[in-house]
Formats: sequence, C-alpha cells, structure tokens
Amino acid sequence: MSGKTDDSKHDLPRYSGIPTLLRAPYSESIDDLDIALVGVPYDGGVTFRPGARHGPMEMRQQSSLMRRYHGVTRQAPFDQVRIADVGDVPMEHHYSIEDTFDDITRFYETLHSAGVIPLTAGGDHSITYPIFRAIAKDGPIGMVHIDAHTDTWDHFQGSKFNHGSPFRLAVEDGLLDPKRSIQIGIRGPQNTFEGWDYSLEKGMRVVFMEEFTEIGVKAVIEEARKVVGDGPTYITFDVDGLDPVYAPGTGTPEIGGMTTVDALTLLRGLSGLNLIGGDVVEVAPPLDPTGNTSLVGVTLMYEIFCLLADSLAR
Repeated sequence: MSGKTDDSKHDLPRYSGIPTLLRAPYSESIDDLDIALVGVPYDGGVTFRPGARHGPMEMRQQSSLMRRYHGVTRQAPFDQVRIADVGDVPMEHHYSIEDTFDDITRFYETLHSAGVIPLTAGGDHSITYPIFRAIAKDGPIGMVHIDAHTDTWDHFQGSKFNHGSPFRLAVEDGLLDPKRSIQIGIRGPQNTFEGWDYSLEKGMRVVFMEEFTEIGVKAVIEEARKVVGDGPTYITFDVDGLDPVYAPGTGTPEIGGMTTVDALTLLRGLSGLNLIGGDVVEVAPPLDPTGNTSLVGVTLMYEIFCLLADSLAR
C-alpha cells in the first residue's frame, strides 16, 4: 500500500467540483495507486434494453453523496489506501464486441501488471469477462456474484459474447473456478434451462431467490464465505439482483429480488475475504430518470471499496 488518498474533494459542497467515482481524486496515472476506479461505458452485449453505457457517467454524478467514513463500521477507507478515478477504458472498436473486449482486457492488464486492484462501474455484465482475462490470467479465481441471472448461457442470437454468458466463457477459459463461485439472488422465468443447468453441473453454488428468502441473508453470507474460502476472490454485483422497486433502471429487471438493506448486509458480511477486485454493472440511467438506480449502484461500489481497502490494509 502507498498510504492515504487525498480526499479533499469531500470538503467541498456536494453540489460542486468535477464529478468522479466516489468523489475520489482523478488521475491519468496509476503510479502509486492501490485501487483504481474505472468506468466501462459499454452495453453492446445486452439482450434486451440498452442504456448501461451511460452508467459510469451518472454514477459519477451520484457520487456527490459519498462520504469519507462508513456509517456503520466507522471505517475510513480513504485513509487506508491510495485510490483514484482513472477515467473510462478507451475503446476504439465500439461496434465490434470481440475487439471491444480486447480493448478492455488491455486496459486491465496494465492495472494488473502494476499491482493495482480494479473497482469498476459498468457497463453491461459482458464486461466482466474481459476483466477476468486480465486479472485471472495467472490462475482461476473465486467469485461472489449477485444477480437475477446466472449469466452462464451459451450463444444468443449467434454470438457467445453477450451479457448472459460472461461466466460460462470465464469457466471455459480457465479464468474462473466454478467450485469457488457462488451466485446469489437467481430468479425469474427463462426460455431454457441452459444457464441454470450449466452453473449447477460445473459445481457453482447457486442460491436461488427462494432459498435466499427462506434461510436469510446471514446464512447466505456464511455460505458465501465457505464457498470462496481464503483464495483470491472477485465481487460482481448486477443491480438487477435487487428488486426493481429499488433499481428500476436496468436492462433485464426481475421482480422478487433482494432489498437494498439485504444487499448492504450481504456485502458487509464479506469482510475479511481475499479480494482482488469488483464491479457494479447494468446501471442504465436512461431507464430511471430519477437517478435512484445510479445512486444505488454507486453506493454498492462504496461498500465494495470499503471491503477492498480493508483487505489491503490487513
């Protein structure tokens, strides 16, 4: 670790200053950073409603409500690590999914080579696969995945590169250890059993929403900690894991999801894991003009930031 972040932006009135993720300083350099906040404004992998390409911009805007100190743990994450918003991934091939994935992977390879942990604002969920190609190339990682969908489909409309397939691709490429992966909040009807069956057959622990409701969030936390163990682990949070009353601005909403209180409790219960990165994806601001979904998304990012900072500090 390099020390304390310059968090002087938090002294400004919340309606002033240049918007950055979590009100962290902006930096074009990754030198001396422990954690890089990254935007990936891409939704070329969606299968229904677009709009997540606008997620990073609006999550920066809603970051004006993020503060220095955690309201429950009293943690001061900006004092524990050096963190900066390093901007958006430059993408030169927006109309080619595979080439865009290469752009994303190259950017995260630079972070990984420098020992910088990424925390990402998406973007649709397809972006997690090219991130894994960069940060898991030394060996498969574990995963805590909160979502309404398993995202382990195969092809959709002739392409295997879409937001319904990132974790199937990651398993097939040896980037993700399915037996150290837990998928939480899965629900809703599907046209095929394919995704559900793939996750279960590969050994992923799938917590369908009905089980989540029955056993409660504390039991799910214990299950997640048991599944991922002490190996390197990534947290990925699709906002459609929440009930759409809390996050209507997303591409494939499914009713009957978890509450924001459950989501916060779940994330806080992951303290102490060996975390190597995280993301919050599928925030689609045009589908929620109130800005609430973006606020929810960036608040979840703040919680993951606190987990990453604590992991690094220890």
